[in-house]
Amino acid sequence: MLGSELVRRCCGRGLWRSLCRTALSAASSSTCGGARGGGAPPAGASNVKPLDGVKILDLTRVLAGPFATMNLGDLGAEVIKVERPGTGDDTRAWGPPFVGTESVYFLSVNRNKKSIAINMKSSRGAKLIRELAAVSDVFVENYIPGKLAEIGLGYEDIKKIAPHIVYCSITGYGQTGPMAHRGGYDSIAAAISGLTHITGHEGGEPVRVGVAMTDLATGLYTCGAIMAGLLQKYKTGKGMHIDCNLLSSQVACLTHVAANYLNCKIEAKHWGTAHGSIVPYQAFKTKDGYIVVGAGNDQQFVTVCQILNLPEVIKDSRYKTNKLRVQNRKELIDILSTRFSEKTTVEWLQLFEGSGVPYGPINNMQQVFSEPQVLHNGLVMEMDHPIAGRIAVPVSGGIRIMCCLLWETSEVTNEVNFGRIILRIPTPSSLPFSHYVSKQKPAVSRSVNTAPFTSLEINLK
Repeated sequence: MLGSELVRRCCGRGLWRSLCRTALSAASSSTCGGARGGGAPPAGASNVKPLDGVKILDLTRVLAGPFATMNLGDLGAEVIKVERPGTGDDTRAWGPPFVGTESVYFLSVNRNKKSIAINMKSSRGAKLIRELAAVSDVFVENYIPGKLAEIGLGYEDIKKIAPHIVYCSITGYGQTGPMAHRGGYDSIAAAISGLTHITGHEGGEPVRVGVAMTDLATGLYTCGAIMAGLLQKYKTGKGMHIDCNLLSSQVACLTHVAANYLNCKIEAKHWGTAHGSIVPYQAFKTKDGYIVVGAGNDQQFVTVCQILNLPEVIKDSRYKTNKLRVQNRKELIDILSTRFSEKTTVEWLQLFEGSGVPYGPINNMQQVFSEPQVLHNGLVMEMDHPIAGRIAVPVSGGIRIMCCLLWETSEVTNEVNFGRIILRIPTPSSLPFSHYVSKQKPAVSRSVNTAPFTSLEINLK
């Protein structure tokens, strides 16, 4: 309902429809994606997605923004990714590893998008962005506050030509304030927000989280905020400016750690795999690896002790409640650690099976993607990439898959090349996008990371 309503309100969007339809057609021969395992949608299942018909102009780079727009694309939105001419998104160069010439990092967060390269600093490039924004539902960017306004692409500029637009800005620290002018990377925002301070072994050095969780959390907040913005637009017909930033997202994610300090002035510390308020809730070394066990209540703790054959611990008054177990953490963990070291990980997994106690092994990547539940949930999607060949990416469930190639624009003449689509914009150009005609041209090869594809020539009348 939301998607169809948005389409009805955006009549005359001939350019975007042509761009998306042609890109999808050209890509379809190289995007035979399929899930590994039992989680793939059954044959004949409906392909209608919640965001079908929603059009997103994506000016973001690196991780937080691309992760957000990728998730929106997974939900059915049409995403046009705008990149820097020549080099594209920074992450296209992040590696090794590469699959052929393609960065695996870039491939991991840029599926279900059609990518073009536009020089936004030129007057014609900025004009083209404004024209695309006018027929978009969502505009997403992650530039330092004020940078896009300098070239006429800030929220107030876009609002004038597209009052319906949901304009989302992703920054390091917010639109205003003493740090607003700084660029934001995950590791720096994680450090400033306190995440790095609470990560690492007890008594050890601060440790960066293994994946960029501050970026990813911001991307998820962004995704939710944009969908809320679309719902608001559906109700009121008006757009809005959304402000998401790494610092605010990560501070919000501190949850109970932040609440402990704000309410009790308890300074946070490193706990390794353990939990400051629950015992036992951590990894234990086995004969050949590790197992993580969490006893979230007193009954679960009794069950753990029964599995470990420690009846004396069950009877010990020092461990009767979680509060007492936290107070006597060291003594209890020493007892449990000694017992866990007597068997292999598989042996403990078999003993805990069906117990009702949360538990699991610490898997490496090979073990993760051999895990029966991962296979059952269909969390790996494979597709044929026109440049890299057969690739696999992690996904959150059954989704559509399409590759993201970089197509250059040319401003030598009035011709603007979208790779699969060529726009011929007369000088001056003042007509709406509904006044386009199209015709097929022979296959052509274009610029960076391209194989021959059929182009579509679109002319303003």
